[in-house]
Amino acid sequence: MAAAGLWTTPTDLSRFAIEIALSKHGKSNRVLSEKMTNEMLKPVLEEAGLGLFMDKNNPGQFGHNGADEGFQAILTMNAESGKGVAIMANSDNGIAVADILLQSVAKEYGWNYKSAGQGAFPMLVLIAKAKGTQAALQRYGELKKTPSADFKVEERTLNSLGYTLLFSGQGQDAITVFQRNVQEYPESSNVYDSLGEAYMKAGQKELAIQNYEKSLQLDPKSQNAVDMLKKLKGLK
Repeated sequence: MAAAGLWTTPTDLSRFAIEIALSKHGKSNRVLSEKMTNEMLKPVLEEAGLGLFMDKNNPGQFGHNGADEGFQAILTMNAESGKGVAIMANSDNGIAVADILLQSVAKEYGWNYKSAGQGAFPMLVLIAKAKGTQAALQRYGELKKTPSADFKVEERTLNSLGYTLLFSGQGQDAITVFQRNVQEYPESSNVYDSLGEAYMKAGQKELAIQNYEKSLQLDPKSQNAVDMLKKLKGLK
């Protein structure tokens, strides 16, 4: 069971976060001492602390997302403002929903909170899951024509959606999304690399080779393209 063996509720998880915030300021020691709490909230690798993650865009913010098959959750709390939320869902799309809900909560309650910057990606994932890939691509096109600060679209937007579909076993849908991204960003080495990977996983060797070669042409320093072409062509 390990990581999947610890069960709790949003209420108790929120109580835990509140105690961590209080302990950081020496106002409560029911969970950890002030010294230990500050040690835990000190980044040791980029934005990662000891068991919790910090957010450089929001000073004082700490939290942790979690996912197991059929269940997903997010926890975020600001030790300085005392504002936070715990969201749990019995769904493999829970974090995508929670990211959108978090933005709504922050807006509704007037938090001084800067979004993590996933843009339109979570919403497009939900549309793809609920209505299909073509519906998600249609919404993407609408957002490109009418830019939104809350749902920004960029090169990584469709790339992230494509990989979500690919890792979910929806190979053909992933190819469709990556093909659209190639149309949107024809001068990007990365989009051809992603399409090449999707074709490779689909067993379409020649198309995979074509796209990896295009990726390498645009970025001669792409070691991944070199390695994949050697693998596809059977070279040692």
